Amino acid sequence: MDRWRGRVALVTGASVGIGAAIARELVRGGMKVMGCARDVEKIKKLSAEFQREDYSGVLVPFKCDLTREEDILAMFSAIKAQHKGVDVCINNAGLAHPDSLLSGATSSWKNMLDVNVLGLSICTREAYKSMKERNVDDGHIIHINSICGHRVVNSPDIHFYTATKYAVTALTEALRQELRETNSHIRATCISPGLVETEFGPRLYSQQADKAATLYTQYKTLEAVDVASAVTYVLSAPPHVQIGDIVMRSVEQPT
Repeated sequence: MDRWRGRVALVTGASVGIGAAIARELVRGGMKVMGCARDVEKIKKLSAEFQREDYSGVLVPFKCDLTREEDILAMFSAIKAQHKGVDVCINNAGLAHPDSLLSGATSSWKNMLDVNVLGLSICTREAYKSMKERNVDDGHIIHINSICGHRVVNSPDIHFYTATKYAVTALTEALRQELRETNSHIRATCISPGLVETEFGPRLYSQQADKAATLYTQYKTLEAVDVASAVTYVLSAPPHVQIGDIVMRSVEQPT
């Protein structure tokens, strides 16, 4: 990670869970991390915590609603003005609603598409522009995907969410191809974890307390720091090594 010390990373959805864990590891490694979320107060608290821990990097909070393109563009403009641009973009933000294909609400489907697919794609595009205009040829774009981006489980609650994650799998490989065609050495990776114990589950089942209570009790799940460790592993690979996808799950996860 030494070559990333002092350089700039954007982490979306950095207020809690996997995003917060990723931000911690990158700040610990000496990076300037631009952390964005709708709840910027939580990122401010994390930033203060990191300062007390005397990490060598810094976490800079940005308030951003990824369903609004104007918010994303404003954030990238601010990052350019304050920190020149981004060298690493980690598209971590994602959400799910328990809306099946047969009875789901269109508004829920649209919200998942806006965050999981369109927000991710807009951030990717703007990150690439930032790197290109500064002649950054060793940057990295990482999508936090899901094991649901590789197989469909028999759970109607997450079928539409699964479709958005299949899109992320396709978008990562397509991005790799487009970067290669431009003779760029910017790398594209997606990390696809299985069940991770975070706020994701309780939010998914906010109206179904029984499901929320048992989601993480059936077996030992992954922890957010496990995914953060995968991110640092990917970033630590030699510049000529392209890690396309990491699929990871708890050893106790049945599927």
